[in-house]
Amino acid sequence: MAGPAPAKAQAPPRVLVFTKTLGYHHASIGPAIKAMFKLGQENNFIVDTTTDVTKFEESNLKRYSALIFISISGIVGTEGYGLNGYGTGRYGTGGYIFNAAQRADLRRYIEAGGGFVGIHEAVDAMYDWHWYGRLIGAYFAFHPAAQQATYDVVDKNFIATKHLPDKWVRFDEPYYPKLMNKDIHVLISLEEPTVLNNRYTPTTFQKIGDLHPISWYHDFDGGRAFYTALGHTDESYSDPVYLGHILGGIKYAIGKNAPLNYAKAKIPRAPAEDRFKKTMLINGYLDEPTEMTILPNLDVLIIERKGPIVLYNHLTKKVKQVGFLDAYFHTKYNKGVNAEEGVLGLQADPDFKTNHYIYIYYSPADTSVNQLSRFTFVNGKVDNKSEKVILQVHTMREICCHTGGSIAFGKDRTLFLSVGDNTTPFDEPNLPKGAPNTYAYSPLDDRPGHEQYDDRRGSGNTNDLRGKILRIKMNPDGTYGIPEGNLFPVGTEKTRPEIYVMGNRNPYRITVDKKNGFLYWGEVGPDANNDSLATHGPRGYDEINQARQAGNFGYPYFIGPNLPYREYDYATGKAGAAFDPLHPVNNSRNNTGLVDLPPAQPAFIWYPYGIAGDFWQLGSGGRTAMAGPVYHGDMYAKPGLPAYFNGKLLIYDWVRGWIKAVEMTPEGDYFGMEPFMENTKFNAPIDMETGPDGKLYILEYGNGWFTKNKDAGLSRIDFNPGNRAPEIASITSDKMLGELPLTVSLAVNATDPENDKMTYTWNLGNGIKKITTKPHLTYTFSKKGDYLVSVAVRDSKGAVGKSKAISIAAGSTEVTADPSAPYAAGKALMLSLDCKTCHKVDEKSIGPAYTEVSKKYTNDDATATKLVKKIMTGGTGVWGDVMMPAHPGLKSEEAKQILDWIYSLSGK
Repeated sequence: MAGPAPAKAQAPPRVLVFTKTLGYHHASIGPAIKAMFKLGQENNFIVDTTTDVTKFEESNLKRYSALIFISISGIVGTEGYGLNGYGTGRYGTGGYIFNAAQRADLRRYIEAGGGFVGIHEAVDAMYDWHWYGRLIGAYFAFHPAAQQATYDVVDKNFIATKHLPDKWVRFDEPYYPKLMNKDIHVLISLEEPTVLNNRYTPTTFQKIGDLHPISWYHDFDGGRAFYTALGHTDESYSDPVYLGHILGGIKYAIGKNAPLNYAKAKIPRAPAEDRFKKTMLINGYLDEPTEMTILPNLDVLIIERKGPIVLYNHLTKKVKQVGFLDAYFHTKYNKGVNAEEGVLGLQADPDFKTNHYIYIYYSPADTSVNQLSRFTFVNGKVDNKSEKVILQVHTMREICCHTGGSIAFGKDRTLFLSVGDNTTPFDEPNLPKGAPNTYAYSPLDDRPGHEQYDDRRGSGNTNDLRGKILRIKMNPDGTYGIPEGNLFPVGTEKTRPEIYVMGNRNPYRITVDKKNGFLYWGEVGPDANNDSLATHGPRGYDEINQARQAGNFGYPYFIGPNLPYREYDYATGKAGAAFDPLHPVNNSRNNTGLVDLPPAQPAFIWYPYGIAGDFWQLGSGGRTAMAGPVYHGDMYAKPGLPAYFNGKLLIYDWVRGWIKAVEMTPEGDYFGMEPFMENTKFNAPIDMETGPDGKLYILEYGNGWFTKNKDAGLSRIDFNPGNRAPEIASITSDKMLGELPLTVSLAVNATDPENDKMTYTWNLGNGIKKITTKPHLTYTFSKKGDYLVSVAVRDSKGAVGKSKAISIAAGSTEVTADPSAPYAAGKALMLSLDCKTCHKVDEKSIGPAYTEVSKKYTNDDATATKLVKKIMTGGTGVWGDVMMPAHPGLKSEEAKQILDWIYSLSGK
């Protein structure tokens, strides 16, 4: 990729010292900055210092020969199990120090030949960005108290260590690293027996051979990086021996002070979010849409859970019903039970253009199965008479939950189908005292009559299709064969050969990387808010998973990074041993498959209701993990997304409403994550596909369970690589009402991304428009009326941005009081969270209506305190077993605002 011309060499060199802290702030940062200035003055290099992340922009970074990160820190104190299941506490936390654009520019700087120096706590940041971990070489695992220790200088031929003694005895804070890059060249190693390690057990750090790395260097990604863990104390920065160590690292990072060569940068710059637009194709028509398929002509077929099949015509922009399946979608006898079955999965045949086949996974109304069928879609109709039943999964009905149902094609006509575990997590009767609630932990109750609460009969059963992802190879006649490489070879006793992945709870949305064939899926996990490791097991996690080959992904025995649940005897009420991920055993009386199961594979990404350690940027609240496509722009004649997203996996969450782009190494390992269109509202996205036009399509279920939602719809993401329209922050008037004649001064706050000149067309709501070259207008209304005033802002290249309308009441002096105004802040807070997905104002959803909550509770201090706590920490049991997720990011006064708004609904 061609880049800008190389920057001119700088004489003397200039370095940028960066000291931003989001967590712990070392007192030694001040002395360190003074020492950097002194080193620069004495050694002929210029020092700039900053805590401002906006300085990490390409035009500014080009000025520097090296970057020096001194004890920067991310957000600390968040619990997490770490990427390899290690410990809790500080380990595995991170901070959003740089946004995606700044991260990309920092990475391009190194790729262009820049230098980097990391000092002390610089390893305690950006745990979610593995490029940074590989650049600096390691992440922080833990440290004992600061103390005098012996450090072995293992390489004295390097500029930063040639002046040091063979054994360097000094007072400092000895770090234990979690290595991210074993290609580093170790300079200094800690002599561990000399360290007083009475607070920590060294279970999380990693060595290189016999070396405990403390300082190292390496050429990395086109640039140079040096790191030293030493430098905790103020005294370090007046110690000439230590400063000689730092100076050597800086000189190595500066190198020959050669011009940066951005032609060598391997990644593009990150595109600005305002280049993306969510274009609504369908809005307000759909009733519980579940999955879609985009046809070769760009028409979109969509299934709705209750049976209808609809088509969006991309030429006419209209939507109509083109089919219907008689599906079981609610319980017939057990009132109040949320049956999730219905029409669940849809995918067009890879050769749809010639054979017109579509595949649907649904729940026939008259048979207790979920089945995969093939239909023809011709002449604008789904032909029910053409149905070819391919595969059936026998299920228990009249219970809740977990259907899966997503369909995806891989290479060579291999069809993947996700199947939920068909296991009830809620309302189990006759539980022994102290038993784990099946909604919260793992459902393992194999007592007679409790079969629906035993997931070992499904997910953990090698001879059952439930709780699996199946892989079959479709034949032209609608039959299927078993491709090589499934989990159990054809003919293996007590197994089903269709199984590719087992150990799933609810693998609701799946995708297959079209290039390497890796399978990805979102796994909706159990509901426990807190760990119960001594008796039941870990708290609940949702997962994003990756299967490069067939495997067992652990549930109901393990969750997240293979955190084990425990055996539990429901007859005696006694907890047993934790399950072993290397040797999981299915000893349930409901098991019809193998007793000894394949080893369990850990999740790719995992997150609980609260803030996740390594994946903290996924936020908190309710969770419903989904997997979208891996984007490859070179597969399309005209890519719909910029090359920056090539090879990245798009994941999303139905409840939380975010979309994230996950970067992976060429081998498929997790490498980093960033938001995608984080300031755009998505209303419970339930499916995401890349169309034949290379553009991203998003199906939105809408906010509310088991109902037709007004905000359900279909959208397409459009990317604008050229001129962007002006952005309008606000439109204001100095008067909103008054007697006639009413003269108002209007103003608009608008900016143009390319700094083009702008003109302003004011629509005064009375049929009159005025054009100005300035962002303001004075106008007099002479007739009485309520006028909706807006403005369109046009740049010199013709792009137009339009404001919202404001209401001006000419000829009126009265203001109507809004009775809900005192509680508007609470309602706005509620709408900004995931609450709206599970609750509606006056309708029951998966949770109770807010009006019912308001009626139920008295408005007194004791009750308010209890409910505020419940909003923040989550809970269950009052309105059923459905878990209300925690909202740990809320302050108590914010939760009180929400509660006050709820109370106001019944006049309390």
